[in-house]
Amino acid sequence: MRLHVWPDRQAMLEDQLRLRGLDDERVLAAMARVPRELFVPEELAERAYADAALPIGAGQTISQPYMVALICSELALRGDERVLDVGTGSGYQAAVLAELAREVHTIERITELAERARERLGDRVHVHIGDGTLGLPEYAPFDAIAVAAAAPEIPVTLYEQLALRGRLVVPVGDRYEQLLQLVVRTPEGPAVLRSVPCRFVPLLGEEGFDGR
Repeated sequence: MRLHVWPDRQAMLEDQLRLRGLDDERVLAAMARVPRELFVPEELAERAYADAALPIGAGQTISQPYMVALICSELALRGDERVLDVGTGSGYQAAVLAELAREVHTIERITELAERARERLGDRVHVHIGDGTLGLPEYAPFDAIAVAAAAPEIPVTLYEQLALRGRLVVPVGDRYEQLLQLVVRTPEGPAVLRSVPCRFVPLLGEEGFDGR
């Protein structure tokens, strides 16, 4: 039985996600429930479900729907996890994660974006302002961490805030081309299980490109 969703959202699910092989039904249902048009600037509402990243101000973007769905799918959430979302932006990815996990914390370095996201997300997500590369040690360990910006390498501090067997999904590379890496914390150290090409805005902060 399929959920009833607005036509543009249904087209996104079918044409952008299912046709590319995304078959995680929990993620697809979460994407169907979240109104993406509320997380883009009003003047871009008609393009909310376009197969593209869109500007949200302050030099930042909302990731294309496919990439949000892929990140959420790679986290393999079951519903009882504590999750950290790094790089809140408009709050869209955090909203999707809130449909999939028990507790979601999201952190944004730009106060203006964080405040707007807090208004959109309400009390379903804990919004924090700060350096996302340093995570939120006071709330760790996290079962999963999603990073919506490109890091020059796997952020050590974020990895260390994972629970054992926890999953970190992060784009790793230079400022222009990256691989989306799924990293699992194991007793032997980080295990990189999968990578796909991607392109994100750079992750800024002490363990991002600012620290280079």
